[in-house]
Amino acid sequence: MDSAKNLPVAVIGAGPVGLAAAAHLLERGLEPLILEAGTTAGAAIDQWRHIRLFSPWRFNLDAAAVRLLESAGWEAPRPTALPYGGELVDNYLAPLAGLPAIASRLQTGARVVAVTRAGMDKTHTRNRDTTPFTVRVEHADGETRDHTVAAVIDASGTWSRRNPLGTSGLPAIGEDTAADRISAPLPDVTGRDRAAFAGRRVLVVGAGHSAANTLTSLAELAREEPETRILWAVRGASAAKAYGGGDADGLPARGQLGGRVRRLVEAGKIELHTGFGISSLKSLDSHVTVEAADGRTLDADIVVPCTGFRPDLDNLREIRLELDPAVEAPRELGPLIDPEFHSCGTVPPHGARLLAHPDKDFYIVGMKSYGRAPTFLLATGYEQVRSVVAALAGDREAADTVQLELPETGVCSTDAGTSCDVPAAATAAGPDSGCCAAPEPVLVGFPTGLSHGRSGGN
Repeated sequence: MDSAKNLPVAVIGAGPVGLAAAAHLLERGLEPLILEAGTTAGAAIDQWRHIRLFSPWRFNLDAAAVRLLESAGWEAPRPTALPYGGELVDNYLAPLAGLPAIASRLQTGARVVAVTRAGMDKTHTRNRDTTPFTVRVEHADGETRDHTVAAVIDASGTWSRRNPLGTSGLPAIGEDTAADRISAPLPDVTGRDRAAFAGRRVLVVGAGHSAANTLTSLAELAREEPETRILWAVRGASAAKAYGGGDADGLPARGQLGGRVRRLVEAGKIELHTGFGISSLKSLDSHVTVEAADGRTLDADIVVPCTGFRPDLDNLREIRLELDPAVEAPRELGPLIDPEFHSCGTVPPHGARLLAHPDKDFYIVGMKSYGRAPTFLLATGYEQVRSVVAALAGDREAADTVQLELPETGVCSTDAGTSCDVPAAATAAGPDSGCCAAPEPVLVGFPTGLSHGRSGGN
């Protein structure tokens, strides 16, 4: 950043990790330019504000952000309490974004459509490392403007791009044309979105945390609206991954919730269809017919996609990235988080050195840095940006010093596709496939991922 000290650092995304990056930049005397596509800070989390986090407040607060808030008289929530998504926004992100130091540097309704080196496409090498970045932004006023910045921290998450319903990583045939029959991930089926689900045939697709969350909420809805029919389709030969280990599960919350989903299936409240890899969707006037690769079909009024998320890399085509070919994370980070072999309990803390790309001073952080891996931990994102900002400030010793200290089991993350920890059901026995548990006496929900990676179990 030596050649561009008077330019700001672009922070893409005003979720928890993006705002944490801004707070660390301010502490280092660097100027953040925060670009948020939504209308408010934490806009993605606000879409699942009805969901309770799996991890307590003490793992969901960034140290630099807290210092900034406390200087303005903010009082931290009880550290062991489990916040809802809405509480994370209302009691933490909104106050942080409202501080003059942040608000004056935050642009909402600002969608980043491209990042490049000023005057260079990705084929140009001469003086590349000392050339500022150009960030092209579509603003809420309808104007597209280019911003010149010294560095870029992409904390935009993955919520905007869910994985398709079809197998092989591709949308099922007819998936696009059936869009009006497909809900958003993590719908509020007992609240805001109730009318779309009450008394309907609902097909939940996926065996992860979001699926279990939705299934238990739908079961609650069905008790009040008996005409509601719950269908559940998983690609695997069984739903054992979602059930967990019951009373013998090393993760009590996972076992409790998995047991609840199992009981609902055994009681006939949920109609489970295993080995159901979706090949096509046919949208009819009254419903959608979903066909599996083996020819079986299911009719549903609405489909809930619980298939995970992937990073949107389209706006980074002119940046020299070095990504792991499997999970689309930074190349050196990829093998450490590959869900074939790892859960969040086996992923070491990491910072700028592992997150670096060939284009100097460009970093992807937060949930997006994990690519397609579902095991992201919010506290890990905070350590990422602390290290990245130290590197941008020229403090390599601080950048390379791991400061993250967590209990051995850690706290796992979400398949909700945001820079946030696991959303769990809003009930005492909330819902997916598990990796590690927050070390609190009372746990709600259970985490995404597998205890020892896919190779260690179902």
